[in-house]
Amino acid sequence: MAKRKTYHVTKTDDGWQGKAQGGERASVKGNTKEEVVKKTIEIAKKQESSSVKIHKVDGKIQEERTYPRSSDPFPPEG
Repeated sequence: MAKRKTYHVTKTDDGWQGKAQGGERASVKGNTKEEVVKKTIEIAKKQESSSVKIHKVDGKIQEERTYPRSSDPFPPEG
């Protein structure tokens, strides 16, 4: 299986962004968290194996979603 690609949805000064881990530029930018989460998930689902880590305004991780669902490690790693 390919290494899982991870995306982070985070708050910025201008709104919200969805960005690949280690990437220099945001893949998605928007004014609302909801629209950025939706678009970032659409991108993640096109990958062979991916996860989206959705952060709160304070930067803490709110939730993580794994795609496809069958690639979710159970029990969780770590």
